[in-house]
Amino acid sequence: MDFETVRLWAAMGTIMIGAIGPAIAIGMIGSRSAEAIGRNPEAAPKIQTAMILALAFAEAIAIYALVVALIIKFV
Repeated sequence: MDFETVRLWAAMGTIMIGAIGPAIAIGMIGSRSAEAIGRNPEAAPKIQTAMILALAFAEAIAIYALVVALIIKFV
């Protein structure tokens, strides 16, 4: 294998591994938020605010993995 192929595989592995965790976390956050709002509809605004904040932090991990993969691929 030449160096370009190794870089391509490294970038693919980075984004693959870096996206699995956030995908699972986002699914769990959405599921638990829906359950919490179903149990206590009056608290929906507070739950929704916390959910959006947690989703942003979880998605940031995937964005960092994408940036690292792009650096591996093009630098």
